[in-house]
Amino acid sequence: MAKRLKHVIGAVGLDEAGRGPLAGPVVAAAVILPRGFRITGINDSKKLTREQREDAAARIRDKAIWAVALCTHEEIDRLNILEASMEAMRRALSQISEPYDKILIDGNRVPFGLNGEAVIKGDGKYACIAAASILAKTVRDALMVEMSSTHPNYGFERHFGYPTPDHFEALRTHGPCPIHRRSFAPVRESEQGSLFDLL
Repeated sequence: MAKRLKHVIGAVGLDEAGRGPLAGPVVAAAVILPRGFRITGINDSKKLTREQREDAAARIRDKAIWAVALCTHEEIDRLNILEASMEAMRRALSQISEPYDKILIDGNRVPFGLNGEAVIKGDGKYACIAAASILAKTVRDALMVEMSSTHPNYGFERHFGYPTPDHFEALRTHGPCPIHRRSFAPVRESEQGSLFDLL
């Protein structure tokens, strides 16, 4: 039986999606779940099917206080992926105008300037963090599907920019496209013609 997540009234949860991909933005979400919100079906986004995530995201958008923000692939290359993830979370939180009592952040680091609590594997412990993980993941996936129409040779609608064998093959064949993260080693190496070493 799945462990029930804690529903902390007055807490805002922060999480991000997209640290690992080779292309596209990193997306963060901030969520406050109201008293009485039904947390059944809310979980770490990675443990839900795509349909379950979409259903949960629709309910969160309808009932919760939430905001989503991102850092682009250019910002990731300039800042590095960790700092870009932290910045995306700061941006998401800055859009929350309702008062909150505490900030719960997935991971082991609190973004600079925030007085919050980092919770390792928090998206499997707190409902507000899990809800943030769901919104971040669904928004980012939708963005990558949209980008796949502009960059159709890479399969972004399937792997969402993550380093899969077919993504490596597309990089080897076509080289990086404008939304690839040049600071990531496989992308750099594909530009240098040495991606075959990774396959």
